[in-house]
Amino acid sequence: MTNFTFNSSEDLKIFLKDNKFNKILIISGEKSYKLSGADKIINELLVNKNIKYFFKKFAYPDLLELKKIIKEINLFVPDLIIAIGGGSVLDYAKIANVLAYSENLEQEISTSSYKIRDKFTKLVAIPTTAGSGAEVTSNAVIYINKIKYSVEGEKLKPDFFFLIPELVIAASYKIKASAGFDAIAQAMESLISKKSNNESVNFAEKSLKISLKYYLDFLNNPNKDNTSAMCLAANLSGKAISISKTTAPHAVSYPFTSIYNISHGHAVSLTLNKFLQFNFENIKNSNCNFSLKDRYQIMFDVSKTDSIESFDKYLFNLKKKAKLENDFIKLGIDLKKDYSKIISGVNILRLSNNPVELKKEDLKEIILK
Repeated sequence: MTNFTFNSSEDLKIFLKDNKFNKILIISGEKSYKLSGADKIINELLVNKNIKYFFKKFAYPDLLELKKIIKEINLFVPDLIIAIGGGSVLDYAKIANVLAYSENLEQEISTSSYKIRDKFTKLVAIPTTAGSGAEVTSNAVIYINKIKYSVEGEKLKPDFFFLIPELVIAASYKIKASAGFDAIAQAMESLISKKSNNESVNFAEKSLKISLKYYLDFLNNPNKDNTSAMCLAANLSGKAISISKTTAPHAVSYPFTSIYNISHGHAVSLTLNKFLQFNFENIKNSNCNFSLKDRYQIMFDVSKTDSIESFDKYLFNLKKKAKLENDFIKLGIDLKKDYSKIISGVNILRLSNNPVELKKEDLKEIILK
């Protein structure tokens, strides 16, 4: 595994003491805050501090709750925000720290006319899942009327992050499986994104080498080593997509989350194979400034496969072993019946990053395949 220094509760204690923060807003999920063990660690560190908690209620980041967080920040006026949780918690904190409250926030975000201000205060990100790498990305997700939008800008990046494996290991199997696969999918999508470059490829390849080695062990026999490995894989995949952004599988995943309540990484897994196969079969039609074939070769090499067919089978088996249901019918999804509803929630911006241009008829054929 790549040399990397992981954090401990002691590192966090030293950080809080050295920086003399007094008014601290903690954003988290109430259930995950306790299950991860964060409550015990954090509460001990924050004695004699003025603390305010905001526990999110929504399963995914929603505009209505975001407005409440922005109001809370303005009322409490913290000198530090600690976001401790999964990608949704971190995304809430990142956006709330750079957008001013506005009655027109819905329109501003949906039309990308929002104005990113200077950060309200310092932000610390502490992930309790090994998945999105949101602690190092310059974008965040928000849903408005069940449609996903992105807020992007360098100021969204947290000022500090702590990777504390002991907070991740206690997550449920289901959360680990979904979040871990998100890290895998992000790295794969980053490799073939039109916006990728040498730096993002380096991050993505390192991430994949780690995640594909440790993912299943992390699910079935979690320990400090494989949990630390997956935390690093997620962090590296976050660094990769912060540069390259994601592609079609992520773009199509959001309606599956907002409409059918399928967790994010699981939702991405539903179409990853299909889009990877489509892009490979249409390499001659790719529109990117790199060799798409070479990028696929990286994925073949890391997964120890030698063709798109064996790679497809490898991914399918990986999902099966991780107990990520791949059958839409079993998930209660009628693709033909609900296609219009699903496609209306697709993030068009992410589709534009796909290495092969996707026409409406392509999209429909791929999804219904």
